[in-house]
Amino acid sequence: MSALHTRLCDLLGVRYPIIQTGMGWVSGARLTAATSAAGGFGILGAVTMTIPELEIAIASVKAKTDQPFGVNLRPDQADLDGRVAILVREKVKLASFAGPPSKDVVAKLRAAGILTMPTVGARRHAEKMAAIGVDAIIAQGGEGGGHTGEVPTSLLLPEVCDAVTIPVIGAGGFHDGRGLIAALAYGASGIAMGTRFLLTQESTVPGTVKDLYVQTSVTGTVVTRHIDGAPQRVIRTDLIDGLERAGRLRRLWRALGNAFRFRRATGGTRLGLLREALAMQKHQQLPLSQLLMAANAPMMTRATMIEGRPEVGILPTGQVVGVIDELPTVAALIDRIIADAEATLARLHPSSTVAPTASLRSV
Repeated sequence: MSALHTRLCDLLGVRYPIIQTGMGWVSGARLTAATSAAGGFGILGAVTMTIPELEIAIASVKAKTDQPFGVNLRPDQADLDGRVAILVREKVKLASFAGPPSKDVVAKLRAAGILTMPTVGARRHAEKMAAIGVDAIIAQGGEGGGHTGEVPTSLLLPEVCDAVTIPVIGAGGFHDGRGLIAALAYGASGIAMGTRFLLTQESTVPGTVKDLYVQTSVTGTVVTRHIDGAPQRVIRTDLIDGLERAGRLRRLWRALGNAFRFRRATGGTRLGLLREALAMQKHQQLPLSQLLMAANAPMMTRATMIEGRPEVGILPTGQVVGVIDELPTVAALIDRIIADAEATLARLHPSSTVAPTASLRSV
């Protein structure tokens, strides 16, 4: 058996230990299905979908591939129970969470045979999630895009792998086979990538926006709290510089406007937004003013990823954007990562024979 066949492959029922993360407005049915069909594991970015849109997206993925896939949820969504019910009904393989799901939600999903996989940025969070029964954990280092922490992947990943016994997936800075081998060496069972999959042909992000990503250097990103109050890595633009110079009241007013537009776009109401913010305040113990800004980032992301208007939106990204200069198909990308990983193993152990993983489409 190949060294690249890990227990994550067995857990998810996939050929390769490569996960495409659930990115709001980005990882729709086309990208998710392409990833799963190519041997990886695709995840629908469902947080920004209405419930009817989620149902349509799941049906679309199933029509495109018979391979397993996941759905990304937010643990504090007001309609979480309804979304979980859809996953149960449709027998989705896995539910991923950007924040910590409750013990009750994990138990409900487990009882229905659905795996759970939260993303963490600290060892103590990984320990807490393992204690409530999640099946796997994504450990995202500070290089990662969107909401991120301060600890780099090279330190966080081995620490989390040492702390828990369930499969750990590394995220933040991965884009090739060398990175996959490095993650496995740290003790991980695979890698998860967002920016790398965003910059593929199957990604529906407008071409002009993809061009901005490809033109960005490794030092062209910034972590800011001035979008929704939480640290978030994005491409530095004039808009971001303006937000960082703006006063707190101006930022809050702008964020509230975006929050209300987000609720309308996803089928919510102002009362629902308030209830959601209060639920987040209870779980996360953050100021209400910050939590009311929570829907700011999705609408500013929608402006770029759907509408193609970077002048009024944000460009979430990992630092890895600076080493990406082309837009392959998902299948070509995954094949290349696996071939690169096998070549890396052969270089590290030239006297041993590395079992091939049949990574080429012709095999």
